[in-house]
Amino acid sequence: MVSYKEIGLVNTREMFDKAVKGGYAIPAFNFNNMEQLQAIIMAAAELKSPVILQISKGARNYANAILLRYMAEGAVQFAKSLGWENPQIVLHLDHGDSFELCKDCVDKGFSSVMIDGSALPYDENVALTKKVVEYAHKYDVTVEAELGVLAGVEDEVSAEESHYTRPEEVIDFTSKTGCDSLAISIGTSHGAYKFKPEQCTRDPKTGRLVPPPLAFDVLHEIEKKLPGFPIVLHGSSSVPQEYVDTINSFGGRLPDAVGIPEEQLREASKSAVCKINIDSDSRLAMTAAVRQYLSEHPDAFDPRKYLGPAREEMKKLYMHKITDVLGSDGKAE
Repeated sequence: MVSYKEIGLVNTREMFDKAVKGGYAIPAFNFNNMEQLQAIIMAAAELKSPVILQISKGARNYANAILLRYMAEGAVQFAKSLGWENPQIVLHLDHGDSFELCKDCVDKGFSSVMIDGSALPYDENVALTKKVVEYAHKYDVTVEAELGVLAGVEDEVSAEESHYTRPEEVIDFTSKTGCDSLAISIGTSHGAYKFKPEQCTRDPKTGRLVPPPLAFDVLHEIEKKLPGFPIVLHGSSSVPQEYVDTINSFGGRLPDAVGIPEEQLREASKSAVCKINIDSDSRLAMTAAVRQYLSEHPDAFDPRKYLGPAREEMKKLYMHKITDVLGSDGKAE
């Protein structure tokens, strides 16, 4: 049993309480490798922003569960070396799909876990979530749950259609399960293709897809039912078109990739939404930088030469999200 407190991590409880009251959101950045982790910590340390390091089931398998424990500890020490005396860093399991996986993450030093029973019948979702909460809370690990289904694909998480969260269920669900935060569905989606072309309109000047607005009416109803309760938005990458254009111009093929407009995420950040998940944007930034470098330097074969610029591009992206979208900069002095 590894305690996350020994590693220097924190859970989400105090972090979310401050975010809800302060009208900003905590960035939850997924990472799969060292360069992503470095970029996240450099951005958060420079801006003094609380941050959530997210690991999906697939990323955990890719990176190795044992190594992750030391990568998290290294992230805390790295942050301190950059002048962040009291780093507020969470190691969070994203989309845990079983009690056994959540338990293993708690046992290996995660400070927060998500149990995603949203695809199950309501009563089964309640029962599974409650079981995870009861175990995790023994070790002061916070638990995120989900109601509603997001469309799109992210690692092993896949759904053809979204189903909005039903506001009439949220009080019963949170009271029965004891979860610490609730991921809801209001129109965000996983992946770089968050909407089908037929769901969008096209900008007559640029020809780019314009996505439909998020269902803020559903969010506001949930806020009324659960005043002050921490709400989470998954699938909230904006899919920056400059990265899509760079990828496509250097041999990639991402037609009609479209994400969530940042102005809608800014609006959500000022509500009870206190955690916003961003994954695809980082992947796009990294891929765009790597493709461009290798195309312009066809003789390159040293990974540091192309992963270094990719790391810098991701850091720039993370700093933009923290400062200009979520408003979490300076909240972890």
